[in-house]
Amino acid sequence: MIHDSQFWLNHYQDNLTKQRVNWDISPTITSQERNAILKSLQAWQLGETSDGKHLLAAVQKYAKRIDDPIYPEAVKLFIKEEQKHGSNLGRYIDSIGAKRITKNWGDTLFRKIRYFNTSMELWTITVIIVESAAQVFYQALHDATQCQLLRSICQDILIDEAHHIKFQNERLWTIFQTKGFYNKALSIGLYGLLFFATIHAIWFGHHKAFIAGGVSKKEFMRKMYFKFFNSMKFSHTQYKPQLTPELVSS
Repeated sequence: MIHDSQFWLNHYQDNLTKQRVNWDISPTITSQERNAILKSLQAWQLGETSDGKHLLAAVQKYAKRIDDPIYPEAVKLFIKEEQKHGSNLGRYIDSIGAKRITKNWGDTLFRKIRYFNTSMELWTITVIIVESAAQVFYQALHDATQCQLLRSICQDILIDEAHHIKFQNERLWTIFQTKGFYNKALSIGLYGLLFFATIHAIWFGHHKAFIAGGVSKKEFMRKMYFKFFNSMKFSHTQYKPQLTPELVSS
């Protein structure tokens, strides 16, 4: 089912009121767990702190073209939710006496690419790929430790990410409705190249944390290909927008 922008605005407004992390719990991460995941934890925390201004610039341009003034407001709350993830991860890093980082090669590369991206379509598929990888990463991070505080942070993020991917998949579906057959085929080919490059970069940068969480390279690739093909299948599904939806349950 495809939902309109008001639906997603309502969802994000409601979801941002949810408090799923109990900060009264003290961190209990072991030195072995810390050695396996800290660098990746720091890198993903940095990646979750973007101000989203380049995404919003593309969204504003796109929303004006399709006459949907509510969509940018929904995206603003989507970005705010991502920033919440960064804040929680940062607070956890502080609590275990580690330092937050301000620079990482993967984050730097991604930021440089998005500076030049003004395409809503490219933004959407990029976010789908990264958010899909985030689902696998945060599940692995959850499984790599017995620290209840970190596990609850991961659980909160995983709940949010499921909705984020649905949000972006629906936008990709909407964009695809304006394309002809050959344009769709070309787009999927380009998406595939972006997907292939991105997932290998993510594995290269974070394989130690994935393995600590029980995710081998083969399993990571299998999960990512499954998520990617599901998104491509969804973009071709013949749905009709629902104009008066109920709020997504959390």
